[in-house]
Amino acid sequence: MFVKNNGIVMTILCFPRQPASTIFMATFTKKLAQPKPNRLRYPDRRSVYWLDRMPPESTGSITKIELTPHWSELCRNKTFYSQVTISPEWAVSGAALRAVPSDRLCALALPPAPAVGWQPERPLLSPLNRGTQTAVATSRICQLAQPKRRPVLEGCSPKSKLLPLTHIPYKASAHIELLATPKHDHPKFEGQRSVCWPVSRAARNCSASHRLLELCGPKKRKALFEGYDPNIVSRAARSASPSPRIQQLCLPLPRKCASN
Repeated sequence: MFVKNNGIVMTILCFPRQPASTIFMATFTKKLAQPKPNRLRYPDRRSVYWLDRMPPESTGSITKIELTPHWSELCRNKTFYSQVTISPEWAVSGAALRAVPSDRLCALALPPAPAVGWQPERPLLSPLNRGTQTAVATSRICQLAQPKRRPVLEGCSPKSKLLPLTHIPYKASAHIELLATPKHDHPKFEGQRSVCWPVSRAARNCSASHRLLELCGPKKRKALFEGYDPNIVSRAARSASPSPRIQQLCLPLPRKCASN
């Protein structure tokens, strides 16, 4: 832009104003673009704290440690007091013996009075007077002291009749006595077998056949990761035919079949 002032022509350059965010980003980007400082050119510090000035260089190879006053105090041995414990009885001066307490001190020395309406605790066993100990109960009191006899229902239905206690049979019937008798063991019952029993000479000297050894061994099959499929049905199972007994057991019970 050209401006004429008193015959002098001046040139003024105008640039667009940039926002503050753009200036901040440019400064931050410039800061990130700077190379990282080399930490190895500084001498090794003997402390983990930042100091205002560099510590003096030590001539020796061993670091000197200085104890703080608190550490020095903790390093000292504990003081053991060998004084004899003062007796609880001590001499009282004559002034203390002739002292007269004031009215306020006497009022404070009195124990606090109980609250209004407070009653002492009643003893666990209250004492009985002689009349209560020699009293004789009347026939009415003896009658009331007997437990109540509730009537027993004849059945469990709501219309069951009430039976007094005098009509309850006190003797069990023959069928109840038969059911109460314990069961007898079977005549051929031999009881529990002993843990140790004699083994015959033939059983000790027998030798298992090749087929028996083959059946005693575990069944060998491939693992799952080797291609074994547990859902495959064998050819013998697919061509097997059930026996009449198995077919009979597979049928439902006649009492559970619905009649047409």
